[in-house]
Amino acid sequence: MLKDLQLRLLPDEAANEDSLRRVVCRELGEDPETVKAVRILKRSIDARQRVIYINLTLRVFINEMPDTLEYPIISYPDVSGGRPVIVVGAGPAGLFAALRLIELGLRPVVVERGKNVHDRRRDIAKISTNHLVNPESNYCFGEGGAGAFSDGKLYTRSTKRGSVERILQIFCQHGANPSILWDVHPHIGTDKLPRIIEKMRNQIIASGGEVHFETCMKSLIIKDNKVIGIESQQGEIFHGPVILATGHSARDVYEWLHSQQIPIEIQGIAVGVRLEHPQALIDRIRYHRPEGRGEYLPPAEYRFVTRARDRGVYSFCMCPGGIVVPAASGPNQLVVNGMSSSFRSSKWANAGMVVELLPEDLRSKELQINRGSTESRFNTESRINKDDASPLRMMHFQAQLEKICRQQGGMTQVAPAQRMTDFIKHQQSSDLPPSSYAPGLLSLPFHAWMPPFLTKRLEEAFHQFDSVSKGFLTREAILIGLESRTSAPVRILRDKETLQHVTLKGLYPCGEGAGYAGGIISAAIDGELCAERVASLRSNQ
Repeated sequence: MLKDLQLRLLPDEAANEDSLRRVVCRELGEDPETVKAVRILKRSIDARQRVIYINLTLRVFINEMPDTLEYPIISYPDVSGGRPVIVVGAGPAGLFAALRLIELGLRPVVVERGKNVHDRRRDIAKISTNHLVNPESNYCFGEGGAGAFSDGKLYTRSTKRGSVERILQIFCQHGANPSILWDVHPHIGTDKLPRIIEKMRNQIIASGGEVHFETCMKSLIIKDNKVIGIESQQGEIFHGPVILATGHSARDVYEWLHSQQIPIEIQGIAVGVRLEHPQALIDRIRYHRPEGRGEYLPPAEYRFVTRARDRGVYSFCMCPGGIVVPAASGPNQLVVNGMSSSFRSSKWANAGMVVELLPEDLRSKELQINRGSTESRFNTESRINKDDASPLRMMHFQAQLEKICRQQGGMTQVAPAQRMTDFIKHQQSSDLPPSSYAPGLLSLPFHAWMPPFLTKRLEEAFHQFDSVSKGFLTREAILIGLESRTSAPVRILRDKETLQHVTLKGLYPCGEGAGYAGGIISAAIDGELCAERVASLRSNQ
């Protein structure tokens, strides 16, 4: 017999299987011998009040044993003789598109500009140790995409276009902990996600698909307004319809599309800083108690959203127990991001704190760089051409600000930083607290180089966030610049029904880089949808 049960427990009662079983037996009046298993269906933490509760939805197995697996297993057939489909990019959109193509009997040919997830680690390490950015192998480019080494959080609010549960189950089938199926904010961790990605690649190859690393797309092959393949930088030709899943940092792809007059449009982004607190401080604030999280609670998270001067300001990619990492994709950039291991065990918490930036904002005088006392740092190329009508102008602004940020650290990956309270006071920090950011920090006032459009709104937002979480605005927290890769600055236009490009048949713009996703889960869902459209259209031909 099965019984579903909803419980609201104290953290120690929900701490492990034995304590949970005791509570279930008490609630149902069952003898412990009759309760064969307790399976968690949903778990969340309610920390809104001083007494913290764990909300649980459980399935109790009384006098019967559950199935061994908690999710269905997908069988991937041999598609070595199937028709090829080119998948450009091996991030979550590309990998899930490839796996779905196999299910549908098509043969994916994955082309990835970066290295495999194992070799990629060495290039990522060099960014911190030697300040060297390999433009083809970094936190953005390589097997697994930007998500592989940027935390592995699987939370999304995008549920209308596909099954989040299905995506999570596929992750589990390839090695993820089943806890992601029931946690409200599921998380894999940067220490475990690469192995899962490798298993996905091995499945693609075992089913007869292909995966080509260090193979950068040079151009689409177009005939009679139809994409029939791609050519690589090395001159290799790959024939087939193309799922274009290149990620939000593939600026060369946007440049090529624009140069060929292939319709794309400008898209708003969000820009700001990475804000780092001691994790113990966030625990005390969010759990409303001086001892912090104690023995039974995980590192506390936060999520803030507000409006300041008619623009959204919000926290992004919050990493409890995480570290701040250098996430540039080219040698003339300074970009930061955050990540956490599966245990979230570092001493720090960090999150992007970003300001909404719309295309029309590029005309604002407050988005011009505040030259002030740092006149010698910049030249006229730092300014945006306000009359520029190009759909790439948001991307150009993004690139220019990343370049200026890098100049602050002496053309290295040393990042400008400022204590949170000093930022509010518009003064340079005389010293900086310890930080997780490995390449190093340099004390510099953000108002001297970051546009007032951003700094003024961040100031207002920090005061508002502190009003709802007292102690959040603190001298112990530091701003680290620059957080600028929150989403793609360009959208590659596609038909809503077929998901093909609006003017080119056979081209399926996909995922975050095409402007249709924001994070691992939504990108994976979009990858599956594009694969389904390719299969549907090819079956009707």
